[in-house]
Amino acid sequence: MPVRVRGTHGCAVGTPAAGAVGRVTGDAAESMEIADVLGRDGLLARTVDGFAFRTQQVEMAEAVAAAFDQGTNLLAEAGTGTGKTYAYLVPALLSGLKTVISTGTRNLQDQLFQRDLPRLREAMASPVLIALLKGRANYLCVHRMENALLDVRGHTPERLRWLLAARDWAGQTRSGDINELADIPEDASIWPLLTSTTDNCLGQDCPAWSKCHLVEARRRAQEADVVVVNHHLLCADFALRGDGFGELLPSADAYVIDEAHQLPEVASNFFGTTVSSRQLLELGRDTQVEYLREAGDVIGLTERTDALAKAARDLRLSFGQALRRGAWREVEQSAGVPEALAECRDRLRELHAALGEIEGRGKGLDACLARCDVLQRQLDALVEPPSEDEDIRWFETYAQSVRLNSTPLDIADVFRQHMQRHPAAWVFTSATLAVGDSFTHFQQQLGLDDAETRIWGSPFDYPQQALWYVPHGLPQPNDAGYTDAVVDLCVPIIEASHGRAFLLFTSHRALRRAAELLDERVTFPLLVQGSAPKAELLERFVEHGDAVLLGTSSFWEGVDVRGDALSLVVIDKLPFASPGDPVLQARLDAIRRSGGNPFMAFQVPQAAIALKQGAGRLIRDVRDRGVLVTCDPRMLKKGYGQVFLDAMPAFARTRELERVLAFFD
Repeated sequence: MPVRVRGTHGCAVGTPAAGAVGRVTGDAAESMEIADVLGRDGLLARTVDGFAFRTQQVEMAEAVAAAFDQGTNLLAEAGTGTGKTYAYLVPALLSGLKTVISTGTRNLQDQLFQRDLPRLREAMASPVLIALLKGRANYLCVHRMENALLDVRGHTPERLRWLLAARDWAGQTRSGDINELADIPEDASIWPLLTSTTDNCLGQDCPAWSKCHLVEARRRAQEADVVVVNHHLLCADFALRGDGFGELLPSADAYVIDEAHQLPEVASNFFGTTVSSRQLLELGRDTQVEYLREAGDVIGLTERTDALAKAARDLRLSFGQALRRGAWREVEQSAGVPEALAECRDRLRELHAALGEIEGRGKGLDACLARCDVLQRQLDALVEPPSEDEDIRWFETYAQSVRLNSTPLDIADVFRQHMQRHPAAWVFTSATLAVGDSFTHFQQQLGLDDAETRIWGSPFDYPQQALWYVPHGLPQPNDAGYTDAVVDLCVPIIEASHGRAFLLFTSHRALRRAAELLDERVTFPLLVQGSAPKAELLERFVEHGDAVLLGTSSFWEGVDVRGDALSLVVIDKLPFASPGDPVLQARLDAIRRSGGNPFMAFQVPQAAIALKQGAGRLIRDVRDRGVLVTCDPRMLKKGYGQVFLDAMPAFARTRELERVLAFFD
């Protein structure tokens, strides 16, 4: 299919070889087709090492190009190995449209911007400008760093070392992307002092506005033809525009949502309201800093900030020590929590009044007054009686903070309205959007009833490359000895596979029990989620070549281990979401009230998609071989099990352990 090509201009943002890239001009550009790039004898086949022609990739690229050309919506499921990334990047580079590409994680953002797009631009001699845009928490805030350096006496030696390292780096960085500060841990306490939030950003009133890395990144995004973002930033932009406060992203002619199965959950979080004890603490701390800079002679303000900080800490303590998510009714029924909430509201009002009395003394203090006003209104709204038909009230506790949340019961209408405000072509793609051949579950979550739907299966030879084993004789998953039985089953298979295994669990409790049992029974290196950062565990897994990695939900997707290092994936249970989750429970209740079957309408399709994601870790390349073990006997004994069977890849299947051991022999 011929596609429109943008005329000659500029060179790419952020690509080292940009100045050396040629131009697509004249008649050749006007007549270029998808097959000229992705075809059996196309540009990529001739110039990119390791590129393999795939019919599915060309067909998907044609469908994406058609959606771009016609301004329509497309839901595209592309099985593992299809090459869906190039299938949407090539039309984006050829289309002449301003395109926003949204991914599930920052790691995928970096991969697209630093590897995939530069490789394609060079091969295609494309003049298209590209830009990377992350959320504000990923960029150094010069003003906040300078504030933190004003008085270093309050910092611990470790925090001071990090702060000085950031100061030295700040004089060298061009992007301001804190990902460059690799020596500071991801969970370091220094980050809130080095980055801004929507609450504490001073905007154009900031004294460091001219040096703002976020402003510069947004400027590059405005100028670029293709902008790479992530789902959190996309939804934050939607929420901001919906509130009438402007925009984070440039307007676009086309949107591509990769890893789209993650979008409903991300969108639910952004279209609601959250107030955390951390926000209250940061407001108090920032007010204190601005007070010292702008109004050090005002009596009583320090006492107000100290009182708010104490109320915020007491609020967290009132929820107890356990880390949990709970429904709002637990807040109302818990001894001490309503009183702690009332105390926070009172202290916020007092601080608001004190800041109001000195309004105009300084831009920093005025910004704190505005934040105080917003938090006060949000907290007041949260403690009002919730409406069953509109939102879900719930809380979540962390080690040092508590978050109070209001989440829309149904985001389909909200998301559809946001799409209508952005008239453009919309492409949603993932390896796991459909349940069987049906996209109904995903469509209903985001209000995409009128979208075209297409499925392209994997080009891998699954019956030859993979064996799927569902064992006999395991107890029911709620049996007290279930995890022990799973480990007993796994030990001989792990021995046969010489390690090289992922063991994926649906709970941390099961993971810890399995790790304890396997530590005594296998001789291969054992890597357990939580013992090191995820990226480090994966790196060590590949380096060992015979390791056994135990993980929970974060290892079920977005993990790409190719080759001999991974030959066995074990899944302990069907990945049903926790029935105690307050958001899930409220949605199930709403389906039940409307006369539907919440288990079959929501829980089963959601779990089927998650299982397909987990199974997708096994075969990542045409040369990979391996065994998938799903231990849960409900798959074959319950009526709904067929939904899971239909959703899975076309692996060869067996129920006999001997065949599994023979596969590895």
